Amino acid sequence: MRDTRRTRWVLVVLLVVALGLIALDYSDGTSAIFRGMRSVAGSVFGGAEHAASSVGRFFSGSGSSGSQVTQLQKEVLKLRTQLNEEQLSQAQYAQLHKLLLVAAAGQYRVVAADVIGIGQGFQQTVTLDTGSADGVRVNDTVVNGQGLVGQVTAVTGSTCTVLLASDTTSVIGVAVAPSGQLGWINGPGKTADTGALWRAQMLSSTAALKVGSQFVTSSSAKNRSFVPGVPVGVVSKILNRAGSLTAIAMVRPYVNFSALGIVGVVIVPPKHNPRFSVLPPLPRPVPTVTKTVTVTARPGAHPSGSPSPGG
Repeated sequence: MRDTRRTRWVLVVLLVVALGLIALDYSDGTSAIFRGMRSVAGSVFGGAEHAASSVGRFFSGSGSSGSQVTQLQKEVLKLRTQLNEEQLSQAQYAQLHKLLLVAAAGQYRVVAADVIGIGQGFQQTVTLDTGSADGVRVNDTVVNGQGLVGQVTAVTGSTCTVLLASDTTSVIGVAVAPSGQLGWINGPGKTADTGALWRAQMLSSTAALKVGSQFVTSSSAKNRSFVPGVPVGVVSKILNRAGSLTAIAMVRPYVNFSALGIVGVVIVPPKHNPRFSVLPPLPRPVPTVTKTVTVTARPGAHPSGSPSPGG
């Protein structure tokens, strides 16, 4: 009890001093000494008030109510995270399903990843949330459920940078189905037209192209460019060969590069070239319906429709 009484007496004395200083502050004869005492007293009370409020906050946060609030905040955060994951899985389930179908058809071993960043430089690049810890290496081919996306150019432990196949610096060796004739394709680069066509040129002057011809990536030594058999695009227009010895075509890519979501990094190439087994089926032509109209003349009627002489 002696500690409690002593504390109370100290507070009473300090309160009396503070009230006295306030009274002197309104009097005309306040000296510099009293002003100094008032400043010291203000500092003492201010520090005590700050310490008391800090202790109060500490004990309120450490009490049962503070623990309940913290626990509720954790539960809300957990529920929000689960909700976001469910929404993402619903929105991207179709993309993942198509990616798995492509990987199965081509016998590609892929690591699924999501686009988490878009490059702002001259080249068209994206950043994925997978890296060397998942087996990703430089030069790995990147695909999605539609076809060729690009190639890995840089890797960290948890991320990688992909040069998109649509970039002008990306040269894609291709084979046309079903003949297997070889050529190459260059992307249009950065353009305001999201539906811009790619330019394809064949190696042989005897290569036959037509609207609707499909391209896949061709095989290369140790798959250094791209793994083989990945769908690239379909011929939309044949250009005039003036000034060129080989066929030139404009190709519409299968991949929509303006809406990339879930992609797959091919970490193990196929043992055998899948050739054209990964290509999507071409749309079937709409059958032409021909109607045959049969006209039967009435008995006794003139073929021209005029009455007969006997009528």
